[in-house]
Amino acid sequence: MYPETYKYTKEHEWVSVENGVATIGITFHAQKELGDIVYVEVPKVGTHVEQNKTFAVVESVKAASDIFAPVSGEVVEANDSLAATPEQLNSDPHVAGWIAKIKLSAPDEVNALLSAADYQAFVGEAS
Repeated sequence: MYPETYKYTKEHEWVSVENGVATIGITFHAQKELGDIVYVEVPKVGTHVEQNKTFAVVESVKAASDIFAPVSGEVVEANDSLAATPEQLNSDPHVAGWIAKIKLSAPDEVNALLSAADYQAFVGEAS
């Protein structure tokens, strides 16, 4: 359920890094807790984000939730399709439901994030 090559945060974001660019989204656990997602505000390309600071907002039928940047850097791409189809975060949170791609300014930040096994243990889900 949780890709082994991704890293995770205790705030329920995932990160996949390739060639110095981190793709970021929310985890399956996060979307399950939120319920039906009805709106996503993605960051603008060119925005500089700081680790652990709000960089996106997700609204569901239950609540609005800030999404925190698991890494620092510059937004190089945003998943604008989420504006029209926010339910992608529910149906495919780890692939099609990515929120933004960030060019890492501090690549070592990724090393402090949780492995898939550690994240699953944190949320109490078996591997």
